[in-house]
This record gives sequence, C-alpha cells and structure tokens, in this order.
Amino acid sequence: MLLLNSALTITPPPIALLRWSDLPHPERAVRRGHLVRVRQGVYASAVAWNALPPWERYLARVHAVALLHPDAVFCLESAEALIGMPVFGDPVVVHVLVPAQATSRAVAGVRMHRSSLERSVIRVAGITVTAPGDTAVDLARHRHNAIGLAAADAALRLATPPTRDELVAINESRVSSRGRNVARWPLARATALAETPLESISRAVIEWLGFAEPELQVTFRARTGEEDRADFAWRAARLLGEADGDLKYDGRFGSPSVVLRRQSARDNRLREHVRGIAHWGWTDATAVAPLRGILNGAGLRQTGPEDPAQLTSLTRILGARAPHRTGDRA
Repeated sequence: MLLLNSALTITPPPIALLRWSDLPHPERAVRRGHLVRVRQGVYASAVAWNALPPWERYLARVHAVALLHPDAVFCLESAEALIGMPVFGDPVVVHVLVPAQATSRAVAGVRMHRSSLERSVIRVAGITVTAPGDTAVDLARHRHNAIGLAAADAALRLATPPTRDELVAINESRVSSRGRNVARWPLARATALAETPLESISRAVIEWLGFAEPELQVTFRARTGEEDRADFAWRAARLLGEADGDLKYDGRFGSPSVVLRRQSARDNRLREHVRGIAHWGWTDATAVAPLRGILNGAGLRQTGPEDPAQLTSLTRILGARAPHRTGDRA
C-alpha cells in the first residue's frame, strides 16, 4: 500500500468513548442503563448514545475499533465515515483491510477484507484510512450504483479531491475485475456539482426514471439583482428542481416558518426565468414513484425507458435509511 500525505482531517467521534479500564464496574453501569457498550471494551453514555442519529452511531463504532486497534486500516463505509463522506443510515459493520495472505472474515462486528498493495492509504491523527479515490472506487464496485454515485460525488467535493478521470483510472487499473463493470456507471457520472447526498441520489433516480439529464447548480439573477442557484435545471422545459423537502424544514437552519418564507421569496425570483419549480425530499426520491409524479406534474416528460431493476433495488436498500447530513445546506 502507498501511504499518501494529505490535508484531509478525520471526523472526530461524535461522543466521548471510554475504555473499560478507565471505568469502575462498567458492566454494572450498563445494566443500570447509564452506559452502553459500543463494542467489547469500549463504552459511552447511554443518554449521549441514544441522542445520536444512525450515521453518527456508526462513526462512534468505527472510532471504538480504532481505539482498540490503532494499526487498523479502515475501508469502505468505515473510511467514508472517518473522512467525512456520506454514510446512509447505520451500516453497523466496521470494515478494515488485512494483508493479502490473511483470511477474509467477520469477527465481532468487524469485517476483514484481504487487500493487494494497489490501494493508497492516508494516516491522519493516528488513524489510517483508504484514500478518498480508493474509498470511492471500492464503494462504487461493491455497493448499489446510487450509493456509489453519492460516494464518488462526495470524493470530488473534499479538500484535496481526486478528479473524475483519476477515479475511472483507479477502477480500470485494479488487478481484480470484480465489480469493475458495475463501478463504471457511477464513476463516469461523478461531479462535485452535486452538493449533497440527496442530490446525488436524485440524479440517479432521475436518469433511471427516463428523464432528461438536468444541468446542475445553475445561477439566475433577478430583476432586483439577487442571485439564486437552482440544484437542477431543465432549460428546454423551463423547469427547475430543488432537492430539499424533508431535510430543509426540520429546524436545523432556524425557524421552519422563516425558512419557508425565505424559500417562497427565492422561488418567486426564480419564476422570473422559468415556468415551474419542483421540490422534493429524501422520501420522494427513494420511494421513486413520488419523484416521478412530482416531475410529471411539473410538466417534465420522460424521454427514455425506466430501469426497474435499479429503481426497485434502490427503494429496497435506501428507502428506510435516512441520509447522512454532511453537506446539507439551507
């Protein structure tokens, strides 16, 4: 493996993690409900743990493994979580690389993957992870295409990003052909212009529904001088799309009523340039049918056939898993 220098930072654990050796009678505290066992030998406050969203529980599990095994090399969703790429729900299993001569196996919630020397790794703050390019390619090869696209888009948004051509080259240069063909679809479409995981997933669903490819992050200037940027634009149809919905109005960006008024004013400015604006959220995109209805209802027509295999599998895999909020914006 090639150890790279990097300006990347490691996402810190979302809660304090405590070793068993630092606690008096930790199992007694677990029985009383004061502590939870994050993994054997590592504990956390039950109150703090219960307040975490699923993806942050997963990040805590990964850090617990790093605490016990400082020489571990994290990969797949575990590397993704540590370097700030999006994680969907709580993947539960922690993924690490082991030498090619070792055995691939799962032990106590840790999946060990045999690896050749072709991956690049980064060591930051005492934690070793696969480099963003290799992490994105691994996910594109071994996960659903929509997840692979979200990972590839996120890799291109990092502080020291690979390029799309580099992602494609990593995939094609791997000795193993397993997953190579699968990865070609998301890697060829990767772009930093998709600013959130929801936008990445929406891009995949829009294509698989047979709609024309939209332009991303298009800026319009109102008569009053304000500039507004739309997530998606179909200029020929004079239609814009906004992937926000159930993420934008949950209070994290301030009072929902204030956010709604601001959004309404923004939409009114954008309507100087287009005839319609479609809004959707995570549930609309991953359930597929609602997004189809929203876009059809806004006047956008499907120009190609649907891909039922991709759409059905996406709904099954992601429909019940909330998106990681890293990168969400008002």
